[in-house]
Amino acid sequence: MFYSRFLPVAIVFSLFYACNNPQKTSSFEQIPDRKWWKEAVVYQIYPRSFKDSNGDGVGDLRGIISQLDYIKSLGIDVVWLNPVYASPNKDNGYDISDYRSINPEFGTMEDFDALLKGMHDRGIKVMMDMVLNHCSEEHEWFKGARSSRDNPYRDYFHWWPAEKGKPTPRFSFFDVKGDAWKYDSLTNSYYLHYFGDFQPDLNWENPKLRQEVYAMMRYWLDKGIDGLRMDAFQYISKDTTFPAFPPGYEKTIAKYYNGPTLHNHIQELNREVLSKYDIMTVAEGAGSTLDEAMLFVDPNRKELNMAYHFEGVDFGYVPGEFKVPDPNGLNLPGMKAIYAKWDQHFEKKGWLSIYLANHDQPRMLTRWGNDSNEYREYSAKLLNTFLLSMRGTPYYYFGDEIGMSNIKFDKIEDYKDVETLNMYQKAQAAGKDLQKFIEAQKISARDNGRTPMQWNTSVHSGFTTGTPWLKVNPNYDNINVAVQNSDPKSILNHFRQLVQLRKSEPALVYGKFTLVQPESKRIFAYTRELEGRTLLVLMNFSDQRVATDTGLNIAKSKVLISNYPNKMEGRELRPYEALILELF
Repeated sequence: MFYSRFLPVAIVFSLFYACNNPQKTSSFEQIPDRKWWKEAVVYQIYPRSFKDSNGDGVGDLRGIISQLDYIKSLGIDVVWLNPVYASPNKDNGYDISDYRSINPEFGTMEDFDALLKGMHDRGIKVMMDMVLNHCSEEHEWFKGARSSRDNPYRDYFHWWPAEKGKPTPRFSFFDVKGDAWKYDSLTNSYYLHYFGDFQPDLNWENPKLRQEVYAMMRYWLDKGIDGLRMDAFQYISKDTTFPAFPPGYEKTIAKYYNGPTLHNHIQELNREVLSKYDIMTVAEGAGSTLDEAMLFVDPNRKELNMAYHFEGVDFGYVPGEFKVPDPNGLNLPGMKAIYAKWDQHFEKKGWLSIYLANHDQPRMLTRWGNDSNEYREYSAKLLNTFLLSMRGTPYYYFGDEIGMSNIKFDKIEDYKDVETLNMYQKAQAAGKDLQKFIEAQKISARDNGRTPMQWNTSVHSGFTTGTPWLKVNPNYDNINVAVQNSDPKSILNHFRQLVQLRKSEPALVYGKFTLVQPESKRIFAYTRELEGRTLLVLMNFSDQRVATDTGLNIAKSKVLISNYPNKMEGRELRPYEALILELF
């Protein structure tokens, strides 16, 4: 296997780190209420873009299997797979037509079973996406539901009979017109879709539907998967009387999540399914407030394990515009305040996930760092330092470990994502500046995070022997796994060392988080404290040298890891310098 040679590299780094940084490994054992999912590092794989095994240009399960030793070499604990179920792929798998089948583009159920066994043989757990707010219009449930008003599956969805007139307005996030009701002539009715009109919303108020969903989840859990990520889960509950909203509130997002029966449904799900397995669970989104998020993860409520909020990754866009980055650049004090606020609220109970990128986000290097040739490596390592030193379970997106960056398409024709394409049509219909739209998408579009994995310097960077479903970033000649694996100073190997550091330092997992220099516009610094041990994380989020004054005595500190080869120069941080110190 080509990448099997990566496994010894990871072992070498682990041994090197352990020998040079002896730690009190028993400290983890002294932590009360330890959970494996709190200590895990999650690596997200977007299957379509990871590795193609058969030359059709689409990543697949056999492609992932071929890279299991590479994945193992990263030191991660859990792989989160984006949907691999049968789907017409109008929303890249988030429109599921059969929850118990594998999309033929990705392979077979036998391939999935082999993948699961291969992961487990290497000590890696597997978390799967559950898309439970909606399904595909091609699902047998919906085909039956739209065939007649008295079909047994009719009440699996939300319908509004046309004889009652037009339904009360509801907003769709993917619809060009923003209309969440689509007229269906077969039964002279409208059906509800909060996302694409090809994604009809499931009716969770129907107990038969819920039992179908629970049975499907047990099917996968009985196969041995180790976790569930609930896509758009905060939207599953609706007031099925569909009352009219006050004028002007039709597009207020808060009107669409945290419906009246949401937590009743989740608690029932926990009783009947989740509590029966030793798994990790996380819902995409948890409302807009700290208290709303806590409802999902307060252990006494018996719902889910951890909260997954959007406030951090949504920060820095121009209000009222579609993902237009703030022209003034990153407001670092504002960013720090968000993460400190969430950490403080969950300090005593509940648990958070920490992430900067995923399949719904651009590449973190371009969005939050500096992807120029001069600062790309330092900046990528800085962001890795942030993700792996915060409290909360880190969710790490494939390709970020080598510093992949946005592809920055110049033409709308290069995009595949339904969100970008629909928003372009919307901007066009409104007479907006389309070139300005394209320029904004170079920073924020989701397809930037979906370009194929860059493995080596061969054609299409070794992702496929065919034509890739989405273009490969041209910078793969310099940014790829093969080049970085052999370089001990690479982004890839820095990531591996950070993972090992987190696994050996209980303070980085369970330690108290305290923000330092909160008003600094360039320095992001904080301490992690546990059992009398204090670590200081220092990061310069700028391309300037910046003096830092933490008020802490760092004269006798020990550098545990740094993204520069030589020591910190006094109290001045170099551009995008990031390091973790042990204070004495």
